[in-house]
Amino acid sequence: QVQLVESGGGLVQPGGSLRLACAASGSIFSINAMGWYRQAPGKQREFVAAVPSSGSTNYADSVKGRFTISRDNAKNTVYLQMNSLKPEDTAVYYCNAVIILGFGLRSRDYWGQGTQVTVSS
Repeated sequence: QVQLVESGGGLVQPGGSLRLACAASGSIFSINAMGWYRQAPGKQREFVAAVPSSGSTNYADSVKGRFTISRDNAKNTVYLQMNSLKPEDTAVYYCNAVIILGFGLRSRDYWGQGTQVTVSS
């Protein structure tokens, strides 16, 4: 059983910062990409940022220059540092990880339960 547990959401004023964290636990052989998605009320879930096991990061245009994704492979944890937050960043943020459970097995997508981020004055 694999679990992704997110933390760090909350209420922040426009221009403020928040740091999200997501820790993967369970019977994990290896983790490929880890990333963040978000879903605002009445909208579809959208990609925010991703970081592979090695290589360069990838960001949605709407967050480039403001958000930074990073990961700690020793802790199976991915972070999202969000600066210069705007009201339009308000959404439930979901962690995603592409995980392999054993040698020779296919990778599978896992999702966290989501954490609310509200940007409002």
